[in-house]
Order: sequence, then structure tokens, then C-alpha cells
Amino acid sequence: MPDLSTLPTLNASLNGLSATFLVVGYWMIRQRRIGAHRACMLIAFACSVLFLVSYLFYHSQVGSMRFQGTGTLKTFYLTVLLTHSALAAAVPILAAITLMRALRGRFDKHAAIARWTLPIWLYVSVTGVLVYWMLYQLPI
Repeated sequence: MPDLSTLPTLNASLNGLSATFLVVGYWMIRQRRIGAHRACMLIAFACSVLFLVSYLFYHSQVGSMRFQGTGTLKTFYLTVLLTHSALAAAVPILAAITLMRALRGRFDKHAAIARWTLPIWLYVSVTGVLVYWMLYQLPI
């Protein structure tokens, strides 16, 4: 079996990149820089797709990682993980619909769903990095 130990770090990096491009993309559309917005959102989408492929591959090979903390820290971790996981299930669908509406030029419908997609996708990306940090980097 190949060494998969770097995949969690790669996955967190892809989540962080996705979050960064989502924020910059949002800022670009607020500045009416449509081309830059489009590029940022396509990069964010690509990062998320790469993350999902890598994440599913890693966990199909390695399984789950148990959080080692206790008490309040474990409660916090489980709360973040629960909300992250529940919302993460919606992101691929929301992101794909949002992207397709933009690519088809349905900007009114794109903007309407993007108001929901952006905060959910951003939350999932940021909490994905937090979950990684708590599982793999937190000194317990």
C-alpha cells in the first residue's frame, strides 16, 4: 500500500485554498470584477472536487480517525464535526447547481442560490481545516 500519511494535510490544504478563493471570489463580485470572480469560483470548485476525491480515497483505505481529546474539547470537536458533516453533504449539490446556473448565464438564479451556497460552502471549508487541525495537529 502506498504511503497515504500526507493526504490529510493535502485535504486540509485544499479546503483552505477553497475557502480562500471563495472569499476572494466574493470580494471580486462585490467589486464588479466578473472575470476575476468567475476564475476564483472555478478554482474554489476545482479545489473542492480534488479534496473530495482525495478525502474519499484516503478514508476508503485508512478508515476513520478518532479524536483523542476529552471533556469540553471533545464536545466542541463533536459539535463542529456534526455541523461540518451535515452541511458538507449539501455542498457538492449546491456548488454544482450554482456553477451550472452561472455557466448557463442564468445570473438571477445563480445569485439567488449563491446567497445560500457561499456561506455553507465557506463554513464547510473552514471547519474542514479546523477538524484536520484538531485530529492531526492539536497537541493532546
